[in-house]
Amino acid sequence: MTLTTILIYVGIAAVFLTIGVGFLVKEKKDWLLTFLQNYCGALFIFSGWVKAVDPLGTAYKMEQYFAEFNAVFEPTWFSFLSPLFPFLAEYSVGFSVFMIILEIALGIMLILGIRRGFTSWVFLGLVMFFTILTGFTFLTGFVPQGVNFFEFGSWAAYNETNMKVTDCGCFGDFVKLKPRISFFKDLALLVPAFIFVARYNKMHQLFTKEIRTGVLGIAIISLFIYCLSNYKWDIPHSDFRPFKVGNDIQGIKEKEMEAAANVQVVAYKLQSNEDPSKIVELPYEVYLKEYSKYPKSEWTVLDQVKTKPAIEPTKISDFEVTSLDGYDSADELLALEGYSLWIVCHKLKGESQLTEISYQDTTFVTDTSGVKTVSEIQEKTREGYEMEWDADYVEKFQETVNPFVAAAKESGIPAHVFIGKFGKDEVMEFADKVGPDATYYTADDILLKTIIRSNPGIVMVKDGVIVDKWHVKKLPSFGNVKAKLGI
Repeated sequence: MTLTTILIYVGIAAVFLTIGVGFLVKEKKDWLLTFLQNYCGALFIFSGWVKAVDPLGTAYKMEQYFAEFNAVFEPTWFSFLSPLFPFLAEYSVGFSVFMIILEIALGIMLILGIRRGFTSWVFLGLVMFFTILTGFTFLTGFVPQGVNFFEFGSWAAYNETNMKVTDCGCFGDFVKLKPRISFFKDLALLVPAFIFVARYNKMHQLFTKEIRTGVLGIAIISLFIYCLSNYKWDIPHSDFRPFKVGNDIQGIKEKEMEAAANVQVVAYKLQSNEDPSKIVELPYEVYLKEYSKYPKSEWTVLDQVKTKPAIEPTKISDFEVTSLDGYDSADELLALEGYSLWIVCHKLKGESQLTEISYQDTTFVTDTSGVKTVSEIQEKTREGYEMEWDADYVEKFQETVNPFVAAAKESGIPAHVFIGKFGKDEVMEFADKVGPDATYYTADDILLKTIIRSNPGIVMVKDGVIVDKWHVKKLPSFGNVKAKLGI
């Protein structure tokens, strides 16, 4: 589905809502204003709902924004703001739930005409916030690598690869919008937002004040519970991501890689080192013949213009897991025949603590014949760093994950643990003290967050196809899984 399709469906819904208002509200109405109320309200309800299905996805997107803001502000006069963003990132999940509920609540308030003045100003404020956010993301496309956003004199031609946040997250994972498109969408929404503020007293109202307030209150409470159910107690009931149940990860990756390999370079964009505003685009054949006219001392290759791949790449193309020996094992894992388990941990919960570490100091002596023997063994201690694992996290493994993996192994199903954001030493310590008896790998944490919205999360795979996925709090007994799958 595209943005155009969404806007058409929302428009159709707004037309029916507007007709319904005509039957419910008998006094004189501004039909255009009524349509705009219903259109913006329906759009906000829809965009909020597809994010409410997966609140963690919105939280992860916010973390990306906060990290980018921190990197931009830290080396500037605004560095005093940079500590704010890591702080906000710590509460990104709560912020995500709040913003999702606010967006849907505003949609309901517009359609019902609840507190019209207040709703109009909040709607304008939220649209302006979204516009600044998407506008910043879009404008980073003009900022070359190594250049700070506020170094306006060093901006260059627009290049999508310059953007750290590649999609706005406006519709979650349901539809991926490029920041440029999303920015223009938000600019367009400013028009009805200003109209609402200017003419809020002409906006329609449905039902009585008590009914409107009751509907809004019930909606907010229900939305709060719904959001929590989609990450705290279970994985999202609707999965818009590429690693959803039923997808052939091995097959999709092969097709995406093949499509990427068939992409052709059709032109080169070159930028003058003396005059950054001077950019030329040369067709590939011309560049090969005339590249000597553009020496590296005077020109920089800004970008390659390529044909679009036959299949748009997804996060499946980035599916890479590294063994503790340093080898990429992704293709090997996807090629496994039969069932296998993935235990996905995008971030282990624990902290490195300075502590006293016990060790044995062994003294050896060598006799006249050259034979070395142990003379003395002393128990000593030294200061060192050791992981202190979160107690609740340890409990999840010991009481839920480890028994499940052990039962699977008894049925001949191997288990593989994917861990993000930690190095080999921490992973080995985790495997020794906490985790199940399995093979351990490291992987990109964003990839692992995409695979499943649970930490840890459990994925059943068969012949490279995802068969089922479970939140750690909803993991059934292996006996039930075995009966369901007919293993």
